[in-house]
Amino acid sequence: MAEFVTVDRGVAEGVAVLRIARPPMNLIDLQVALEVSAAADAIAADASIAAVVVYGDERVFSAGDELAELARLTPEQAQSMVADFQSALGCLARLPQPTVAAISGYALGSGLELALAADRRIIGDNVKLGLPQIKAGLIPLAGIRRLSLLIGPSAAKDLVYSGRFVDHEEAAALGLVDEVVAPDDVFAAALRWARQFVGGPGTALAAAKRVFEAGTHGHDRARREWSELFGTPDQQVGTRSYLVDGPDAAPFTSRSVAR
Repeated sequence: MAEFVTVDRGVAEGVAVLRIARPPMNLIDLQVALEVSAAADAIAADASIAAVVVYGDERVFSAGDELAELARLTPEQAQSMVADFQSALGCLARLPQPTVAAISGYALGSGLELALAADRRIIGDNVKLGLPQIKAGLIPLAGIRRLSLLIGPSAAKDLVYSGRFVDHEEAAALGLVDEVVAPDDVFAAALRWARQFVGGPGTALAAAKRVFEAGTHGHDRARREWSELFGTPDQQVGTRSYLVDGPDAAPFTSRSVAR
């Protein structure tokens, strides 16, 4: 049973809330990262979940890496854990459901790396974001490629090399986040975004996510995903309904699970 991560399926029908609860700052060590990954695996296998909100609490999403743990690691220990740690920080990208990170207070270091793997990031206007690992003589383990794809190589290098924090205005201008709201509205805004996918084409949404995640191989992956949608309930119901009644009328019932 997880110590620091919970999954709440009762907030809104079809939406799961994956919450990090390691007060006071929700620092991420290997245990927390693996608990998040295990929770994501359980969500991925649950066909009743259409979308996911990832949250800390009203004060902080995650203030970053547990440096006390990292300071104790030998080179051999670091080598033995690196693959699992990197994979865990990217687990949100592997979910078949759309995911949104609801960010309050701080999203730093591995906390921001986790959020970068979500499909959307909503922040309060009091938030600080950054990848300060360079100041500890380290580098982001899972966030450099995603950050570069999101905001461009030049801006990504500036943030990674300097380790500096950015406020909500700069984060929005860079494209690092998708929506800025009042601090008290962060969770509600994320939940509102997630709920639009309840009753949506789960199989097709999952296929689209896999194409995005394929990166430079996205064109090849898109051919496979597109052709494999034919014959699915999403394609059969969706195309026929669109022809007769236009968009937004299809009675989708499918839910996709990880494959």
